[in-house]
Amino acid sequence: MAEDSVTDLLAAMGPRLRAARERHGASLTEVCRATGLSPSTLSRVENGRRKPNLELLLHLAAAYGVPLDELTGTAPPAPTPARTPPAPTARRRGDDKTVLPLTHYVGGVHAHKHVLPAADERPARPRLSSHEGYEWLCVLSGRLWLALGEHDLVLTAGEVAEFDTRTPHGVANAGPTGPVEYLAVFGPQGERLRSRVRPEARPEPRTEARPEPRTETRTGEVP
Repeated sequence: MAEDSVTDLLAAMGPRLRAARERHGASLTEVCRATGLSPSTLSRVENGRRKPNLELLLHLAAAYGVPLDELTGTAPPAPTPARTPPAPTARRRGDDKTVLPLTHYVGGVHAHKHVLPAADERPARPRLSSHEGYEWLCVLSGRLWLALGEHDLVLTAGEVAEFDTRTPHGVANAGPTGPVEYLAVFGPQGERLRSRVRPEARPEPRTEARPEPRTETRTGEVP
């Protein structure tokens, strides 16, 4: 394997491991409890601040139930069939959330589309988790319950939220109107979306004062 390929593979390893954990439907704490790894160590590996060693990768592959070469992205490419490749397949998590990756995991900012199924009744407060990074949410349809630290927000279609993921957070369907669809964009700590174009403020229409009508009064007449 060429040196450039190894460098690219290591650069993409952290986001790839985080995506594998999300597809498995497990929190950082749950994985560390099952594998005996330190939460700070796994968090730094997922955010590209530490290179994973073989022992750590073997523990994660066993916890997620996938081959090591699939987890690390070193499996040989499958033969390309002579047909149009299928669209990305949505994956279901353990909590029935459907997650559709929208970007390839090459490090940096990446995005997913999430779908939460309809809730027959108002659920319990979302389970909170925290990790290194920064996240943006944009609701496409439905009502999303965002628990952020001690605060609770209900976001509707067209509303967005951004927050430091070191703050304990969680989401749920605020129900019972139907499923919730939203976009989630995640970036490593310190890496944020930057707006290059902002709408210009439109000036307020000017209203000219109209002169008061003048009334002439002749002698002997009542105005």
